[in-house]
Amino acid sequence: MKKIASGLNKYFKISERGSTISKELLGGLTIFLAMVYVLPVNADMLAQANMSFAAVFAATAIAAAIASLIMGLYANYPVGLASGMGVNAFFTYTVVLGLQFTWEEALAAVLVSGVLFLIISVTGLRKMVINAIPKNLKLAVGAGIGFFIAFIGFKNAGVISSSPATFVTLGNLAHPTVLLSLFGLLVVFSLYALKKKISRFAIIISIAATGLVGVLLGVIFPSLEDVMPSIGGSNLGSIGDIGITFGKAFGALGSLLSNPMAYAVIFTFLFIDFFDTAGTLVAVGHDAGLLNEQGELIDGEKALLADSIGTIAGAVVGTSTVTSYIESTTGIEQGARTGLSATVVGLLFIVSLLFYPLFSFVGSIQVSPGVFLSPVTAMALVFVGALMVSSLKDIDWKDNIAVASTFITVIMMIIAYSIAEGIAFGFIFYAVMMGVTKRRKEVSPVMYILAALFIINFIIK
Repeated sequence: MKKIASGLNKYFKISERGSTISKELLGGLTIFLAMVYVLPVNADMLAQANMSFAAVFAATAIAAAIASLIMGLYANYPVGLASGMGVNAFFTYTVVLGLQFTWEEALAAVLVSGVLFLIISVTGLRKMVINAIPKNLKLAVGAGIGFFIAFIGFKNAGVISSSPATFVTLGNLAHPTVLLSLFGLLVVFSLYALKKKISRFAIIISIAATGLVGVLLGVIFPSLEDVMPSIGGSNLGSIGDIGITFGKAFGALGSLLSNPMAYAVIFTFLFIDFFDTAGTLVAVGHDAGLLNEQGELIDGEKALLADSIGTIAGAVVGTSTVTSYIESTTGIEQGARTGLSATVVGLLFIVSLLFYPLFSFVGSIQVSPGVFLSPVTAMALVFVGALMVSSLKDIDWKDNIAVASTFITVIMMIIAYSIAEGIAFGFIFYAVMMGVTKRRKEVSPVMYILAALFIINFIIK
């Protein structure tokens, strides 16, 4: 036992980083519990793109396991990875439902973006791309995605609905399913407001509580059975269904790349993954003491490599873009400082496949012809969106161009119902505004090129 402990300590540099094996194990368990909600939420999100819930559930767990293990064993970072929130909404609502790509082609786009991310991670392109896009725009995109997925969350909860007169209006708050959704929202935000250890697990606790209440209501009151979550999962299939999605990305590459719109989609997948990962790694690296004197990540290339390989693996097995999770900071607070904690996360995601039936109550519920609500998982989208919006506080509000481009980016994501088009409008407006002022030389040529490509994309579209 002492030899194993000594080997782990030496390999992961546990003592060198001021940690212990027990702290790393506890940190890994904490990170897993803080992010395990992604399994049912991501599966439900991609199921709306006509994918198999069970297959996506399994693919999400497998991709998270692979990426987290690489992050732990190779990069030695205390960071868990899984399919990203926000980018999965882009996958479903923009790429598949909006632009009418098949889900196979969407997976192919994720695969290509992962390969490009891998190339960027092992070459000098990483710094060039990071430096080309101004900080304010990066923050605006993050906040815009937060508003966007929160909007989707409220829609999936039934709190808002479509209206011929005003396009969107308040939903039917008297409907039992909508009331259950509101209960979930109140629980998750109440737990978060406590600012105690329990708030770290607000999402997974709220999912369990909402699902349990819904199941009990359906059992106690037979008249509510059809509009409440239920245990059984016969309609969800088996995780053996992963064969439905495995490898389908490769077969769709040809049809994907023949569509001019595909290149904008691939760029957006890459953009979101790259900057979401970079921001998360810097935040976690700062808390874990993994930044050098210049403020750069120690072995940052290895961490980015783990993320890119995770995205490639995820696309192959059948899930959307894999990214580093900010929830990893919960493990840092427990004392985790090394990749042993990420390794624990990866192993626990493998084990989670055994508990698939426990999540059978998270599926969407048909409340009327063509109208489906997700009372158990909708609150997770709203909550994560609220956390992402906090990036607005770091924008330079004294800079008129930053304010205007931020507003355009955020508002267009919501009203165009598209992350990609929000980014496109934000980039174009920023480049034009900077171009007509004396500050034009502050803009990297890369930004002008990207803005031009977005304009061409709109012309083609």
